[in-house]
Amino acid sequence: MPRSHEGLVRLIQRHGVADPEVIEAFRRVARRDFVPSGSEHLAYDDRPVGLPQSQTTSQPSLIARMLEAAAPRSSDRALEVGTGYGFQTALLSHLVAEVVSVERRRELAEAAMANLQRARITGVEVRHGDGFAGAPDRAPFDVIVVSAAAPQVPEALVSQLAEGGRLVIPVRDEGTDNVVSVTKRDGAPLPPRLVTPARFVPLVPGPVED
Repeated sequence: MPRSHEGLVRLIQRHGVADPEVIEAFRRVARRDFVPSGSEHLAYDDRPVGLPQSQTTSQPSLIARMLEAAAPRSSDRALEVGTGYGFQTALLSHLVAEVVSVERRRELAEAAMANLQRARITGVEVRHGDGFAGAPDRAPFDVIVVSAAAPQVPEALVSQLAEGGRLVIPVRDEGTDNVVSVTKRDGAPLPPRLVTPARFVPLVPGPVED
């Protein structure tokens, strides 16, 4: 298992991630800055790390594959659903022009904002709110990445995609979570494309006041 920052970068490449921009984003963001105090020794393992409120931050190889599937461009505007402690948020900030991230648990949203500020990440807005609802006041988005499993692709998020936009989301199906990519063409979503099977916490509507 990788026990260094560069080791983690090499690991995502071994998992088949080839997008040079995604690889460079991983080089620029230290995962140890986005895990709870006392968990820093786990930051460079390819595994989820526990967060408060029974949540987790996904393993780096899975995050990398989801970001690559979203095909982000430097001019894009991105919506993230499920901020956690802000690691994926920070990665997105190096891949697109603007990020809006929605976290339903206030404790996590506040921790993520503090982590992002300490890491001097800019171009990011973290909101405490309902991930199912997205951020309609800031739509449309070229990229939407969801870090929790939904029972189906939420129509509200599809509606917030720009024409040609990409939504990457885990969808729960018979005991597993299939990460799928959905592209919007002519105002409608194309059939989902499988990215990878995985395991996520569920996407639950409504914000939580901790």
